[in-house]
Parts: sequence; structure tokens; C-alpha cells
Amino acid sequence: MVEAAVRARLASGGVSQWLMPLVAAILVTLLGLLILSGEWPELRSKVAFAPKGIVTIASADVRRVEIRAGVHGIVLLRKAGAWTFEGRDGVVPTELGTHLETALRLVTVSEPAREIPATELTPASFAAFGLDPPATVAMIEAADGSATSVNIGALNPASTSYYIRIAGRPAVYLMPRHVGEEWRVTLDMARRLRGPVGADAVNRGKSLLLPVSMAQVWALEIVFGGKLTRFERDPGGNWFRHLGQHNHAFGNLLHVADPEQARIIDAALSAFDAAAVETRVGPADPSQLARYGLTLPDLIVLLFARDGAAPLAKLEFGASADSLDRYARLMPGGAVVTVAEFEMRRLTELLRAVGAGS
Repeated sequence: MVEAAVRARLASGGVSQWLMPLVAAILVTLLGLLILSGEWPELRSKVAFAPKGIVTIASADVRRVEIRAGVHGIVLLRKAGAWTFEGRDGVVPTELGTHLETALRLVTVSEPAREIPATELTPASFAAFGLDPPATVAMIEAADGSATSVNIGALNPASTSYYIRIAGRPAVYLMPRHVGEEWRVTLDMARRLRGPVGADAVNRGKSLLLPVSMAQVWALEIVFGGKLTRFERDPGGNWFRHLGQHNHAFGNLLHVADPEQARIIDAALSAFDAAAVETRVGPADPSQLARYGLTLPDLIVLLFARDGAAPLAKLEFGASADSLDRYARLMPGGAVVTVAEFEMRRLTELLRAVGAGS
């Protein structure tokens, strides 16, 4: 009996000697697959992605987009995977292409917060929802000729969602605010890039420095003298200097701008909105950044959209090019340009005016 027990123990030990390395190898393999794919292998073919957006055209299939707001409009075409302005050569800048792709993706994947059916609508409803006429229209066309018209109206009373209607559908959708804002930013950016006289989008020459207008900016940060100053808009759209560091609950009314301070901030930022490029120096060669004072910029400006955590634009001001101009560049990847010295001074004077100067 003792001999049998010993043999059984040895047998069980032998099994564990080859079983444990096998189990370890299987676990390591599964871990590797999880790291590479981001999902468990057995779920890859069983969990299908189901878009819940209001537009059924896949964003990758879109070949033409027309965006209109009132009398203003632009048309963008996708050619060989890149976006261009209709009737112009050269691809649009990266920032515009990124926002357009985001706008297309959002209407494809974002689920409505509410669908208002035809039974709850009257002819007067469309005017009340800002859809008669719509504030912004995005006509999205696919390569096969199919098209969808996205009509964007007003914000709801809580300012959390836009009223949106798809042409031909007997319903109005309440869509998250960032869905509508992305189309507004895209149109604004495209209009500024084209310029009032139809300047080429790739080479702005002496056109506007900022890629987006202040009308689309709801928060702005200035880093100067080792200090960060943040400006925001209150729910009424008025500017104030943000004091303290805390997070805002979405949609809560937490700040009301001081009228006098709002006037000072708005005057400075409205003037900065029209800042123009003086000359184009060339690509931002890393070996030359120190020469332009852009390794450690003197002043940095970050612009944020209403619902954006990532900045719409980041502008760096470097060293003086001469007594009247200063080097600057738009990040990421922007070319080095010169701007008038008073453009940076305008911002430092704003900081002093609101008590945030160094």
C-alpha cells in the first residue's frame, strides 16, 4: 500500500510538472493577443459594432461635403484619401481635415438623446427648434451618389443638445451639443482658410493667423512668464478670467462674467481674431527652433471649443525677428512665420488689465 501511494504521488507530481508550464504558456499567449488586439480573441467575431448615429453613410465612403450657414458655404471633396476645396488645387491643412472627419464620424456613431416623432411636431415646431430655416446645413454625399442632408437648428433650453433633422425623415432629433459644434467649427475653419478673396488654403500668405475665429472659442489659456491664465465664456457667451482650478459639471451655471472685465477681454480677443501673418519663414526645422526662440516660447496661446478637452489651436510666440515683428508658429507641425510685435503685446497688456500680468 505504501508503494502504491508513493507511485500515485509521483504520478501526480509528474502531471503537475508538465501541466503548469502549459497553463502558463496559454496565459502568456492570451495576454499577448489581448495587448495586440485590445479584446479577448473569442469575442472578436461575436461582438459586432453597430453604429447608432443618424447618418447611415460610412464616413470612409463620403466623397463630397457641402456646409452652409445662411449665405455662407463651402464645398470639400475627398480625392485620393485627402480633402480639398472644390475648384482649388492642394489639400486642406491637417487641422481642417481632422475636424471634418470628426464631424462625419459623430453623426455616424452618436446616438440621439431623444427622437421627437412626427406626431409631436407641427409646422411651427421647426421654427421653434431653429430648423426653419436651419442654422447650419451639412450635405453629405457618398461615392455611389447617395446623399444625406443634416439640418442643425438651435440648442435646447438646457444648452446640452442641438435640434437636428435629417431631410426627408418625419422626426427631429436631440443630439449631444458637441455633434453640432463640430460642424460649426469645421465651417468656420474652412471659411477662414479660404479667406475673403479666395486665397489658397495651403499658402495663406498675409491672411489670418488663427485657423478658427473667436466666435467658436469658448476658453482660452495664455502661458506667459511662467504663469497660466485662463479665460472662459459664461453661459451668455461673455468672457471672464477663470480663477482657481476645478472641474465644471456639464451644463451647470457656475460663472457670470463681470460686464466691465468682459468688455476688456472681448475687445482684446476680437482684435487678436484679425491677427495676420506678416511673412512665412519656412518649415519648423528642429535645429533652427532655438534661433527663432521657439524651443522655449515667450508666450503660448491655447484655444478651446465649447465642448473640447483638446485645444482647437496652439500658438507659440518666439523671439523678435526685428523691432516690429516676432517669430511664431501654429502647433502641431506648423511652419514658422512672423507676426507684428503688437499682436503679442496685445495679449500681455490684456493680462495686465485683468490683474494677471507678471
